[in-house]
Parts: sequence; structure tokens; C-alpha cells
Amino acid sequence: MGDIAIKAKGLGKKYKIGASAARHDSVRDMLASTAKNLFQRKPSSNTSEFWALRNASFEIRRGENVGIIGLNGAGKSTLLKVLSQIVTPTEGSAIIQGRLGALLEVGTGFHQELTGRENVFLYGSILGMSKDEVAEKYDRIVEFSEIEAFIDTPVKRYSSGMYVRLAFAVAAHLDPDILLLDEVLAVGDFSFQKKCMDFARSLERQGSTILFVSHNMFSIKTMCPRVIYLKKGQVVFDGATDEGLKMYEADSRLAQAPWFHPESSDGPAITVTEIELLDQKGVERTVFNYGEQMTIRIRYTASRPIDNPDIRIGINRSDDLHCCSFSTHSDAIPLGTINGEGMLEMTTPALPLVSDQYTTTVAVRERGHQISSQLGAIFHIRHEELQSSAFGVFHQAGHWRVGTEADSTIVAGSQISGD
Repeated sequence: MGDIAIKAKGLGKKYKIGASAARHDSVRDMLASTAKNLFQRKPSSNTSEFWALRNASFEIRRGENVGIIGLNGAGKSTLLKVLSQIVTPTEGSAIIQGRLGALLEVGTGFHQELTGRENVFLYGSILGMSKDEVAEKYDRIVEFSEIEAFIDTPVKRYSSGMYVRLAFAVAAHLDPDILLLDEVLAVGDFSFQKKCMDFARSLERQGSTILFVSHNMFSIKTMCPRVIYLKKGQVVFDGATDEGLKMYEADSRLAQAPWFHPESSDGPAITVTEIELLDQKGVERTVFNYGEQMTIRIRYTASRPIDNPDIRIGINRSDDLHCCSFSTHSDAIPLGTINGEGMLEMTTPALPLVSDQYTTTVAVRERGHQISSQLGAIFHIRHEELQSSAFGVFHQAGHWRVGTEADSTIVAGSQISGD
């Protein structure tokens, strides 16, 4: 196993639902279970088993960046927790060769009443660094986190973004041979995410191995040449990122948005059953030219009457940046009461979005509350010059004044054609 950093063989993790498990993954679980049993008159017999992870086998070489992808509940976080030894696998084994750093949950290892400075030393020791090692790296950790002004403030007053900045800074300066990242960068701002990505690449150049869980496919594609795709706890694909993302995109079409949690266990009151992206001729397409109009046609099923819903169709860029939304309420489209099956079409104005990949989303609100949110279809905007890396989200021609202040001519910029 000379050049192998991680070797997983038949990994599985089973949980019991509805009753306390016979074995516990941590002291915290055992204490919580004991306390619960003191107030429970008789044990519950409604016990079922749930495999969060099953028969996961793979090898990861030293220096590889590997993305772990899958829909909600696929077992991604469970896999990282097993590899980091936070939980014990029910079956199988994993061999880890090298110093491992894990950043799995925001603020894990932090004490709420301690300051940022004190938590740097606490979290560093939890990760396996000595006090002298933390002290030697302290200035670099604080500089990287960009929260020096708040370093002596109790972390209970930190925002989630500040938590992530400090926690990532400590974990990264562990100088790990293997780094596990679980969606933690999602709450950081874009500039800090980029900084973390650049730092991860520097670790890769030093020969570190990185496992990265994210719903942001742009980050996965940018950072990882290989992905492991989990579905219902099992590895269904292990290989080139582009091929894995195609499978993920097909499976995520019309899936519930990762950030949405239905109020009812029965699911959302309304579900989009089909979505089509059509050009001006009514032809379904996935690639549009800059400046084209697009018609978005959705079909839905409502399980109960919904009064005057606000149906919103959004467009997100590949890095999850929200570009725009169209709303029946804001456009004064009265829908009355909808129930059962229905269809809705919305034609956009000429889209000035620059060249990139985009994802549509469909959300439904009732009386100010969101009752449904789904990922829609993925499409691409094509233009040779107008790339998002240089032009941001959209481009429209400006009006320019050319000449001296006393003698100038107004020149209207011409609209750049998408053809």
C-alpha cells in the first residue's frame, strides 16, 4: 500500500430508528440514551434499521483530490465520519495512512464560552497538534482566518461564516497528509471559498490527499479530477468527474433542493413533475446563445388546494450564485386556487447572462411560507467572449461619452450578438 492513502473495504454503517441502539458510537450517545431511558416507562418496540452506508469499497492514492457527491441522504457525511473515526462502522474496514485532518461540521471542537484565541489551541489539540505546534503556527492561522479583530471575542458571538473561517484555518494548518471537508465552505463568502480552494491546491501540490463533499458541482469540477458518487448509501460510480457529474445531474433533476426541508413528513404539498426549457421556436434545448429568450414550461401536481400561490422560477450559476428569479406575485399573475395536475409556462426576456452553466429552480410559496423547492433543469449560455470569469453574471451594452469634457460625443454601445 505504499502510495495508497485510504483503503476502504465493504464499509457499512447501520442505525436503529425508533429505539435506542444496543451499541453507541460515542460517550455522548450513551449518556443521552441512559437519560432518555430514565423517563421512558417502557422500551419502544417500533424499531427499524437504516443503512446510511453499505458495502463501500475504494482506494485513494496519495495526492489525489476526490469529490464525494450524491443527493441528500446518500451517505456522504456518514462516509467521512467513518473515515475520520468519529463513528464506528457496522461492517467493513478502512485503513488510513498518514496524518488526518477533518472539518466536518461548523464549530466542531469549539467551546462556546471560550474566545477565538482559546479555541485555536483547544481545536488544535483535538486535531492532534501539540501546544507548541499551535503556538508556532498561531499567527498564520489567525491571518488566514481574516478575523483577527474578533479573535479575543467569545465564539458564541461569531457568525457561522466566522466559525468556518477559524475552524478551516486551524484544520488546514495541521499540515495534514489527508484532509476531509464536508460542505463547510458553503457558508463562507465567495472570496474565502476561493482562498480555501487555493490553499487546498497547495496541499495537493505538497502531496496531501483531499476528500471533498459538496453540493456545489462547480467547486467539485474545479477541484477534483475524480468523484465517488453515492446513492442510497452505496457507491454507484467511481471515476472521472465529468462522467460522474452527468449521472448526478440526471438524478438531481426535479430533486428537492438541498436547503429545503418539507414541513410535513408526507412531503411537499406541491411537486413539479416535469420541466422543459424551450427556445423561441418551441424546441427543447440545453444550450442557448447569449441574449436569447427562453420559455420554461413546468408541470406540477398539488396534493391539496393551494390558494393564490407564488410560483418562483430561479436561475443559479454553476457556483451556486443566485442570478435572478421570476415570480407570479411580483409579475401580478393571479393563479387563484390550484389543485391536482396543472401546467405553467414563463417566457423570459432576452437573457443577458454571460457564458457559463446554470441551473433552474422552482419554488412555491403560500401565505409567505415556502412549501416546495426543487432543482430544475441545467442549461448552458454560449458566447466566445462573454465569459463569467471576466464579465460576472450578465452583460448589457453601456452608453459611453467619448472626447474631452467640452467637446464630447455620446456613443451607444452595440449589443453583442450571441451568434
